[in-house]
Amino acid sequence: MQVIETLAEGLKREIKVVIPAKDMENKMNERLADVKDKVRINGFRPGKVPVAHLKKVYGKSIMADLVNEIVREQPTQILSSRGEKSATQPEIAMTEDKDEADKILAAEQDFEFTLSYEVLPPIELKSVQGIKITREVVDISDEEVNEQVLKVAESARSYETKKGKAANDDRVTMDYVGKVDGEAFEGGTDQGAELVLGSGRFIPGFEDQLVGVKAGDEKIITVTFPADYPAKNLAGKEATFDVTVKEVAAPADVEINDELAKKLGLDSADRLKEIVRGQIESQYGSLTRQKVKRQILDQLDEMYKFETPKSLVEAEYNGIWSQVNNDLAQSGKTFEDEDTTEEKAKEEYKTLAERRVRLGLVLSEIGEKAGVEVSEDEMQRAIYEQLRQYPGQEKQILEFFRSQPGAAASIRAPIFEEKVIDHLLTEIDVTDKKVTKEELLADEEGEGSAKETKKAAPKKKAAAKAEDSEGEEAAAPKKKAAPKKKASEGDAE
Repeated sequence: MQVIETLAEGLKREIKVVIPAKDMENKMNERLADVKDKVRINGFRPGKVPVAHLKKVYGKSIMADLVNEIVREQPTQILSSRGEKSATQPEIAMTEDKDEADKILAAEQDFEFTLSYEVLPPIELKSVQGIKITREVVDISDEEVNEQVLKVAESARSYETKKGKAANDDRVTMDYVGKVDGEAFEGGTDQGAELVLGSGRFIPGFEDQLVGVKAGDEKIITVTFPADYPAKNLAGKEATFDVTVKEVAAPADVEINDELAKKLGLDSADRLKEIVRGQIESQYGSLTRQKVKRQILDQLDEMYKFETPKSLVEAEYNGIWSQVNNDLAQSGKTFEDEDTTEEKAKEEYKTLAERRVRLGLVLSEIGEKAGVEVSEDEMQRAIYEQLRQYPGQEKQILEFFRSQPGAAASIRAPIFEEKVIDHLLTEIDVTDKKVTKEELLADEEGEGSAKETKKAAPKKKAAAKAEDSEGEEAAAPKKKAAPKKKASEGDAE
């Protein structure tokens, strides 16, 4: 077998592989000899079929199998012998001419194919001793814990039916049908809907018009959807809602005590406060982690400048750009609404894609040299978390992970990168700094702390890779078109 390099330009490589027809024929004859005693052909005793006849009957199919095996196995072996790692699966090209293909299968012509790929660039790791990180830490006060516990208590508040008129803080249970231009619209109808007046859950003006209603009342409410309402067919339009009030209920007093805790499935009020404190610590810890990671990535980005494989950058960019356009479509906005143009946005996201790829390669190299590994237990826990997000589809998701090698890799990659960050935190200079909650939550966008935080569209990739965590929120679940406010305002149903 001849292996000839025909292109070595930057990271691009092209390899021509030639396997002489004689070698292919020899391999075929070995296979024929192996099957000679196994095949059964009418007119011949077992093991007595002439090789020439076997070749006539099975030759082409055996040669086709050989060709498939070669193009499946040889690229890996060739790259290994050259000491190269391909950025993506090498492209394989072979003759498409039928006559030439027939000659190859008949062992009358050399078998040739070409490998085209980009190599991963060599990365010479640099000392991380110069990296300095400020880790923002917030002290959680008892007052903040009590405020959150009170919110939990209010969400579990009970209501008692009352006969009088509805007032703010009362809960109204109702049926409604929303109409635009006299026609009911999709998502605008509900039965038994519960709404606490004054909660601000529904679009402006809706709740105000329910103040004073009583059980059994029928009322037509007229409102105008916000101009930036997610459903484009409703944004900025006037709508009416035919409302039938089923019940008006007054809120009971809220008390933070053991009884409330038991109602929530806990032993005591102290245990409730402990859990709430832990949740707050987790939320702040996540923000702290994001900011720390951002600083590490920014400094690594300054330290490493090298050519990145165009195939990886293009794949990353395509993923980002697809998500950007999906976000724009869902929000009903344009690039102009975001004070940019499509051309500028593309350039910014291409830069972001290149940064992500470069940092991913650097972190991969650091992790490999440090012996960072992802255990099977960690993989199983991550897959279980995926299953929890899609109840009822567990079987299909597990099958997807089994059948798609890339799916498991997409789960492993962020775990690996987080472990690399953990490793780096043991080697770099980290200084803790006490900050207020407001300082920790402050949006650093536009301050230059991370180049990619300057957004050209409403949201970057919702499921962004771990190597580029910037504190982005996953897209909020879709809510009914009416009469609730837009999903981005975070109203809970």
